[in-house]
Formats: sequence, C-alpha cells, structure tokens
Amino acid sequence: MSPLILSFPEISTFLLLIPPLTIIFLVYNYSLKSPPLPPGPFRWPIVGNLFQIGPNPHMTLARFAKMYGPDLFSFKLGTKLVIVGSTPAAAMAILKTHDRSLCARFVPQVAPSKCQKKYDSTIGWVDECNESWKNLRTFTRTELFSGKAINSQALIRDKKVNETVNHVAKHMQGKEVKVREIAFGAVLNMMGNILVSKDMIEQSNESLKGELCEIMNKITDVASSPNISDFYPILSPFDLQNLRKRSMELFDRSCQLWEAIVKERKASETSSPSPPDFLDSLIQNGHSTVDINNIFMELFGAGTETSSSMVEWTMAELIKNPRCMKIVQEELAREIDQDKAVKDSDLPKLTYLQACVKETLRLHPVGPLLLPHRAIETCTVMNYTIPKGSQILVNVWAIGRDPSLWEDACVFKPERFVNSCLDFKGNDFEYFPFGSGRRMCPGMPMAAKHIPLIVAAFIHSFDWSLPQGKTLNDIDMSEKYGIAMRMEKTLLLVPKAKINII
Repeated sequence: MSPLILSFPEISTFLLLIPPLTIIFLVYNYSLKSPPLPPGPFRWPIVGNLFQIGPNPHMTLARFAKMYGPDLFSFKLGTKLVIVGSTPAAAMAILKTHDRSLCARFVPQVAPSKCQKKYDSTIGWVDECNESWKNLRTFTRTELFSGKAINSQALIRDKKVNETVNHVAKHMQGKEVKVREIAFGAVLNMMGNILVSKDMIEQSNESLKGELCEIMNKITDVASSPNISDFYPILSPFDLQNLRKRSMELFDRSCQLWEAIVKERKASETSSPSPPDFLDSLIQNGHSTVDINNIFMELFGAGTETSSSMVEWTMAELIKNPRCMKIVQEELAREIDQDKAVKDSDLPKLTYLQACVKETLRLHPVGPLLLPHRAIETCTVMNYTIPKGSQILVNVWAIGRDPSLWEDACVFKPERFVNSCLDFKGNDFEYFPFGSGRRMCPGMPMAAKHIPLIVAAFIHSFDWSLPQGKTLNDIDMSEKYGIAMRMEKTLLLVPKAKINII
C-alpha cells in the first residue's frame, strides 16, 4: 500500500480526532490571545485560598493587594474565582467603565430572596439588574430617597432624635450605656415612622430594644459567616451549616415587627394614615405581603444596622480624640443655643461635625468590601481577563487607608474634609463608602441625614465620659467584619445631661 493512501480504519480514526484536536487548537490559540487572569496567591486544590482569609477579610485582602496587585488580584474560595480591586483606578474600572458587565450580584445562599427564590422584591440581593429591579429601585428612590422625600421626613427625624435624647436624660444619666443600642432605637423608630407611621419600640423598653438589636446583630453575623454552600454550590441543597435555616428563622422573627400593621392596613382602607406613608404606596402598587416583608426586611435591616454602627464609630473616634471633640462641641455651641434641640435644618451649619462623619466613614466604611458583584460576561479589565461568573469585590477599606492617597492615612483627621470637594455620592473613587454605579447604596441620602443628626444631638445634649477606671487607651477600636462592620467590643459611655436640656 502506498504510504500516501490511508485505509478506511485509518481515515475513520483521523476523522474522529478532528473535533478534539480542533477544540484543543482553538482553546490554545484563544489562551495566547486572551489576557491572563489577575495574579494572586497559590491556589490549593479543592479549597483554593479558603484557609488564608481569616476573620477580617478586608485586612487580608489589603495585604494580598500589596503582594500581588495593587490594582487587581485574584484568588479562589473553593470553586469560586474572586477578583479584588484595591485602587481608585480599579474601582473606577469595575464600578464605572465596566459597570454593565460587572453589575450582577453574587447572592449568598442565606439571603432571604434566594431562600424564597423571590428576586423581584429586593434591591440589594437581586442577581441581575433586570426590569423588576429597575422598577423597584426607581419606586423606592422616588418614595423614600429623593430630595423631596428626604426633606419631607425632616420632622420625623427631629422628633425621634429628641425623644431619644429626653429618654437618655431622664433614665440613663450617670449610667453606663451602649451607644449603639441608643442609636439603634432612634434609627428604628425613624424608619418605622417613615415606612409605617408608627414607632417600632418604646424607648423605655430596654429589654425589647436590646432584643431587636441582637436580632439584627445575628442577621448580620449569619449573612457574614463563611458558608460552604457559597464556596461549593453543589452542596447548597443540604445547608450543612444550618445557616439558611437560621437566616429564615431570624427573618420570620423580624417580620413580626410589622406583620400586624400590614395585615390591618390591607384589611381596612380607613386605617391608612394621613398623609399616606411608604406602606400605603406599596399596597397601592400591588405588592403582596411576601414582597412587603422582603422589602421591609432590607430597609429596616440596612437602615438600622449601618446607621447605628456609624454613630458608634463616630462617637468612639471623637471620645478617643479629645481635640476633635472639643472643636465639635464649640461648633455646636456657636451654631445652636444650648436650650434648643438640634434639628435637621442645623446640619448644613455643622461643617466640622460633617467632616468628622466623613472621616469616620473613611476609616471604618460601613461595607469594607461593598456587597459582592458578579461578572455577567467575560470581559477584559485593566489588561486582565475577568471570566463570566467571577465574584468581584472592591476593597473600600484598603483604598481609604492607602498612604499614597491620604496623608497620615490611619490617623483620624477630620480637617482633611473641611473645604474639600470629596463627598460620598459615588463620584470620587478615592472615597466612596456607599459604593458607586448602578449598584450604589440607594439609602445613602437617608443615612447622610441620620448619622450626623444623632451624633450632633448626643454631643449637644450630653457630656460623655468613659466608665469609671477606664482611660482613652482602653477604647478598643478593633473591627468586627460583616456586611455592616461593627466595633468588636461595644462602646460603653456615661452621659451627663447639660443645663437646660429639653
């Protein structure tokens, strides 16, 4: 047989080899043309880098950025590829330049919306920016977070903060108080009156306040706990750590806060308040009770947890920095008479206090890694390939403490924000504690009112001291990582009411 002539079996074998050889050639050729993945630490088989992250991922990832970044690096959590941006340039690329490709959400298995497979009644935890999400976001922005809506809520904010101040003055003077719990009660009742025209708790009911605060703490802890079902989705049906079960139990307990109100409002048109509130708007727009529960859980949870934590952080920084506290006190005394309560309308005059809040958000951002994004499609970012389905994180905490961006980066210096054009509206990628782009926190305008108003009222109305025997060095500024980053050890202070408090 001629060497140039193949027999039928040889031809069959050759034909069978064509498809796999073609695939190998195409994959190899594509790999030569495609940019590489971002660099990162060695990934162990099966587990990836799971055991290297530790209890404070934002700090670990900041160290990784110095070793493998700084702009982008990658690592693996089980089967999940994670890409992290740790510079303003990387943040802009992720949240602005490639926002359309990277705006999907990595939804954890414990999220109530995922447990219920109910994605059309959540803003934060919907997997993609679909029409339902756009409609709900537009609706909540109009009804709750627009300039008009925020201004209409001013009297509620003033009233609830004043009630909190009076309660502390009458019942807590000279006692050790948990600053975060006091702030939590004020924010919860603000949110309650904005959403359903009702206080959620009585200020005097300390046990209930503590219980509800604890529920929110547990929800944050469960949502922030490493979950094997997220790292290995094939295991998610088994809920091996019972985190999904615990999440839904806490969700059901939280819904008891407003279930009776929703039921009554739906049963009787005459029970609606005047003017109508957010609940009325939801009912009029045809939202079911399940929808309302999911929306309220998100609003109450995010609103109370983040704002009360930031009040605690701001008070801790001011107590620890007496020079800054003195300037705030002098500003308040200069702008507001001592016998008058702080009002929402006073906030624009309190420029140094506002700078203190901004500086606290720089050092202790509410979400140190923001909420995780997910790549809708494979794309190229900063000359690296970001594969479809990758989880995307932006380390806001690392950017806020970058010494190349901030002088004395780890020092509390509110002066850096006095007469500065930097704000937290998501336009500056050196400073964006509430995120940026289409996934930016929609509640930012409300938080920007709640936090400084409560801090101003606390400082204007009381002199604060540490518990007996404690010094400034005893204030533990350690962070407890979570969806909302809290102080690891709650801040205990002793209030003493000033003269003529009302």
